[in-house]
Amino acid sequence: MQNKTVIQAVLPVLFLLVLGCEGPAEYKYVDFSEKIGTTHQDHPPENKKSLRVAVAAMVSPKETHVYYEDLLQYIGKQIGYEIQLIQRKTYSEVNELFSKRLIDIAFVCSGPYANGKQRYAFEGLATPVVRGKPFYQSYLIVAKNSSYNTLEDLKGKIFAFTDPDSNTGALVPRYWLSELNETPASFFKHITYTYSHDNSILAVAKGLVDAAAVDGHKWEFYNTKNPYFTLKTRVIKKSDYFGSPPLVASSTLDAQLKSKIKQIVLTMHHSDEGMSILKNLLIDQFQLPQDEWYTKVQTMYEKIQ
Repeated sequence: MQNKTVIQAVLPVLFLLVLGCEGPAEYKYVDFSEKIGTTHQDHPPENKKSLRVAVAAMVSPKETHVYYEDLLQYIGKQIGYEIQLIQRKTYSEVNELFSKRLIDIAFVCSGPYANGKQRYAFEGLATPVVRGKPFYQSYLIVAKNSSYNTLEDLKGKIFAFTDPDSNTGALVPRYWLSELNETPASFFKHITYTYSHDNSILAVAKGLVDAAAVDGHKWEFYNTKNPYFTLKTRVIKKSDYFGSPPLVASSTLDAQLKSKIKQIVLTMHHSDEGMSILKNLLIDQFQLPQDEWYTKVQTMYEKIQ
């Protein structure tokens, strides 16, 4: 337990050190002490309404701005609202904002969406379609030059989860281990949490951990846009397909506004500006989420509880 604590304390520091040593600054580890920010100004103009938006920590905060800012500003412009971007370190912290009525819409992980819609009082608006499918996978990655080729090869090694509530970054690898009658504690020498998929990719690429499970969309995105670190990794296992992380809205959000946001997102691929934003995100379009896309997530969750 003491060694595990040491790794959790040292890993963020190592992220800071290695980022200053080589390579493009595409992947960032940042201080989460500043938990709330807006995209342009601290307070929206008095004559302009504000839409409170959160993005679960699927990528680190600075990467969130790169990845989502154009999309969120597009939504805000279409409905005439100022966008207030709210960030938190963990998935659960973002989800709990819905229960407290502190956010209006958010991109959340498939795990909490599949298992906690009623608890967190949110409903699905749209699911991204990537490479022709509204689905994604968990990728088990190792260093490119490592000798590991299977999950079994990682027995006694150091492993990085992303977030405790992540589907691809925690639930899937835990489920894989359960099929081997193992748990993370019995199987790995040490585990740590990186709290974003880009940091997990970085940790593997830099040899800070032996392996990690990451969101396949995020790995493919960086492998296309900036492959400096993904090229230092290798995918040795892919999960089944699950419904991609959706855009959700608070169940208390005004129904007319909710409907308008949904319509804007679902049809943005028909406009030149919208299509340009989607293309940059490697998203084909958005579709209405279907409950059956997320049943496998629920099944895994039930089996490891």
